Amino acid sequence: MSWVDDYTNSLMKSAPTPGALLVRGEGCYVWDVDGKRYLDFLGGIAVNSLGHAHPVLVKAVSEQVASLVHISNLFASPQQIELAQTLTRITGAGSQGRVFFGNSGAEAIEAAIKLARRNKQHGTIIALENSFHGRTTGSVSLTGKPALREDFEPLLPQVSHIASTIEALEAAMTHDVAALVVEPIKGEAGVIPLPDGYLQRARELCTEFGALLIIDEIQTGAGRTGTWFAYQQAGIVPDAVAIAKGIGGGVPIGALVTFGAASDLFTKGQHGSTFGGNPLATGAAIAVIGEIERAGLIENAAVRGPQIRAAIEGLPLVASTRGAGLLIGIVLTEPVATEVAATALQLGLIVNAANDSSLRIAPPLIVGGAEITEFVSLLTTALEAHA
Repeated sequence: MSWVDDYTNSLMKSAPTPGALLVRGEGCYVWDVDGKRYLDFLGGIAVNSLGHAHPVLVKAVSEQVASLVHISNLFASPQQIELAQTLTRITGAGSQGRVFFGNSGAEAIEAAIKLARRNKQHGTIIALENSFHGRTTGSVSLTGKPALREDFEPLLPQVSHIASTIEALEAAMTHDVAALVVEPIKGEAGVIPLPDGYLQRARELCTEFGALLIIDEIQTGAGRTGTWFAYQQAGIVPDAVAIAKGIGGGVPIGALVTFGAASDLFTKGQHGSTFGGNPLATGAAIAVIGEIERAGLIENAAVRGPQIRAAIEGLPLVASTRGAGLLIGIVLTEPVATEVAATALQLGLIVNAANDSSLRIAPPLIVGGAEITEFVSLLTTALEAHA
């Protein structure tokens, strides 16, 4: 039997058949079991900030495994404390900030939901239509994609989905709202930024009505958009920010960082995670964040993103591009994104069809000029095949 048969006969049918059986990676490239090389311009869906097998991450994980991997949340580790201090620094939460560690973005959102209930126990949580916050029962309740929710209803009560406009937000906000949860850029929807001025108005309204402003930076954080977090480009301070993906560089970790008064909402015993904040994951994240800073990778994202977008615009089938930094959506003139992504994979390029009419790319933050040149060449060939 083939590996596809083994996969199909062994794993749940909740995911489509994978496109390849990958066995190793280096930098911006991965190789499959047959030795074929692929240029990875998806980065494990915005996870592999340092690319594959980066020596800094390899060293940090190897040394940590050799000393201490797990201790439960009954004890603390130096890595846990250092990473919490680092996250309050780079988010801007400062000395009044606090951190809850989990193992994924969905867990960070679950913590955010409970934080909202602590703010107003019976209040409404507002999320946006066409949003994505995860697949656990709580996080999918916030997700604004009916196709992902309907098979599992009834879900959490007191959750409302509104259009991604300032007008809809103004109409929805009342004193009964416990929290507003938003992605600054909707990655799963095709890399769609919020309207100009949205986060600033959201901050004003949440303050006025006593609601928490919770920003989901699971896909946009860790320097991907050209700043540590996308909300920083709007000049606002949230009440909490959900983080995961890129801060671990591939090692599973999630976190909810709270700001100001929101840091006092949880009390002892109200939330927890056995694996959350373990020395292995926090040690990995410290190494990833440190390398992002040392190597100037946030600045690289800010420069390479516009470079990639300029090279894409004008290619066959390309109507426009959108996003920020190294999180880019490619809007097509025809609904052939799935076919283009499949052809690209055959050519040795990994991109993602976010929907029928748009591609998503999120290359490692280490991406350079040579990789971009190769990407444009391969993408052009894939687009021409369906033009």
